[in-house]
Amino acid sequence: MTVNILAVGDVCGKTGINFLRQNLSEVKKLNNIAFTVVNGENANVVGITPAQAENIFSAGADVITLGNHTWARYEIKEYLNANARILRPANYALRCPGFGHGVYKRPFGDIAVLSLMGRFTLDSNTDNPFYVADEILAAIDTRLIVADMHAEATSEKAAMGYYLDGRVSAVWGTHTHVQTSDGGVLPQGTGFITDLGMTGPAVSVLGIDPRQSMEKFLGEPPRRYEPAEGPGKMECAVFTLDTETGKCVTVEALRIY
Repeated sequence: MTVNILAVGDVCGKTGINFLRQNLSEVKKLNNIAFTVVNGENANVVGITPAQAENIFSAGADVITLGNHTWARYEIKEYLNANARILRPANYALRCPGFGHGVYKRPFGDIAVLSLMGRFTLDSNTDNPFYVADEILAAIDTRLIVADMHAEATSEKAAMGYYLDGRVSAVWGTHTHVQTSDGGVLPQGTGFITDLGMTGPAVSVLGIDPRQSMEKFLGEPPRRYEPAEGPGKMECAVFTLDTETGKCVTVEALRIY
């Protein structure tokens, strides 16, 4: 038996949330999706609020993963402790609130989701995600396991994919907001894509007003990011997993406008 798992790239701002609410249900129906993981750390452009998380869940997400902007909105902290379906990176310090992984019961069997974060250029006080992944995998007994590797460097994401190849069902990268064209199955049966892309303003620089990004590179003083206006898009990938072996059969990247 196979099941289709949908992984959705970073939801950015109001446009991203609205586009997700308007389109996720149809995307799931057309692709016979059994389980959906959405990265939501940019729902507030920087960070996420409890209300925004609830909007993403109501749109059809089973699990929300986060990243380096997890703590940008103070009010999310108690929400993380109260809801095991939203995951902050597991390699944050142990004193940080919330959960870094979860195991979720579904009709097709249990599925584990890991949230991991890279360390290259991300100014966060985190443990080594490779060692933390080892610790989590040693503690769970689940055939279907997927991981969101939130990282800046494509090399760090790819390294994690190969490091977990054969030990998890799928690894996908988030954070850089540009969908990559390398989706496929690694030699030992793990589905992988370097970056899912972004769910947010279609005409933007990584979700931000292009004028602001240009001004930054022209030397203007820094200021709070302003999300771009206009139509949205959703970038994501479908991982088809074998429930008997836990291996990935196919990976298909999708881009919806």
